[in-house]
Amino acid sequence: MNRRLLLTTACLALLVVSSGCLGIGTGPVSQERIDSDPAADYTWGANRTVHVTIQPNTQFRAVMETNDTTLELYRRDGFGGTNPLSVQAVRYRYPNGTVVTGSEIRARGGEITRTREETIVTLPSDAPPRGGELAFTSGGTPKRFTLPTYLDGTYEVVLPPDRRLDFPVFGQVSPGNYETSIDDAGRVHVVWAEPVTAETVSVQFYLQRDLYIFAGIVALVGVVGIGGLLYYRRQIQVLREQRREMGVDVETEIEDDDDPPPGMR
Repeated sequence: MNRRLLLTTACLALLVVSSGCLGIGTGPVSQERIDSDPAADYTWGANRTVHVTIQPNTQFRAVMETNDTTLELYRRDGFGGTNPLSVQAVRYRYPNGTVVTGSEIRARGGEITRTREETIVTLPSDAPPRGGELAFTSGGTPKRFTLPTYLDGTYEVVLPPDRRLDFPVFGQVSPGNYETSIDDAGRVHVVWAEPVTAETVSVQFYLQRDLYIFAGIVALVGVVGIGGLLYYRRQIQVLREQRREMGVDVETEIEDDDDPPPGMR
């Protein structure tokens, strides 16, 4: 009974911590994180409301056109709530092309802070409501990118090199009405040229070598299955031969006559 109580208490504690009810990790995001360097240059001026470049290490770089003085970043937790999106390497680009770091955003009257439900980015006080771009780096999951549509508008997601999504089951994209293209670096671009109305953009992809691995597994399973079937049939045949030699399966011919059985005549 005590073990059950202990287990229940531990589960409740884990649920409380994971939901952010204790407030752990809230407050201003550290300067070290917001001023860190992105893995590569951000794609400024992509003519998309939201432009995302997925990195091979599952992180992604996002550039968003700003249409307000604040932007709330979060992930849905699957239970109807939200969790704050972890961000780093935060940059803001003014309409004139000037780019400032996260700490410079703060110095100019802005802020990057984390609550229990979301990460809130407040633009510099001298930033126009529209025309600028906010960029940040965040983490994802292997071979799948999912992000809420924080802004209404067009979206573009660029996959890492050698990733594909055109094979069913392994590759899926939501919502529909998208177009794809491959650039000179072998990266697939998924573009929603019309404003996205869905709550989430999701792209599931795979490495090209995954198809060869999958084909090899299917072939191996097929060979093993056929070999097992042939072995099974051979064993049945051997057993029949043995039974026949022992006279167990000796078939007797039934005389074809119309006479009734003995005693019935």
